[in-house]
Amino acid sequence: MTEQASALTQEQETWVKQQYQTAVKYLAEKGIVTEKVAVEQSRYIAPQIAIWQFTCIDRQGYWVISGNLPCDHVHLESAPVARAALRHFALKWQLQADRLIKSADEQQQTFGKELINKAEGLYRLFEADDLWQ
Repeated sequence: MTEQASALTQEQETWVKQQYQTAVKYLAEKGIVTEKVAVEQSRYIAPQIAIWQFTCIDRQGYWVISGNLPCDHVHLESAPVARAALRHFALKWQLQADRLIKSADEQQQTFGKELINKAEGLYRLFEADDLWQ
């Protein structure tokens, strides 16, 4: 699922940089300050999805997902590698979507249905063995 930096077009490089900035900003909004990103563990398919492994100043590790989907994060202990993190997000989002769909709020129900679609897409990426060779 990773692309070699030398094989990226300028447009893809720009997208990857934007997703990195989006992920750092997302964590900062949650009160989590990043120290470094594990580039070799992070993965992306430009311009759809990026999953980043961060170490933060409090020495906690996180997976952060960004791209053409909602930003989200989980502790590094939730998944040992990016592929497992995708599965974790997919299952987490399915559970969240179930709660949202049961809500009386129509906007929450709509978001829940969108979240299910995103979760199913993540799970398909998780299952795609050819992406993880």
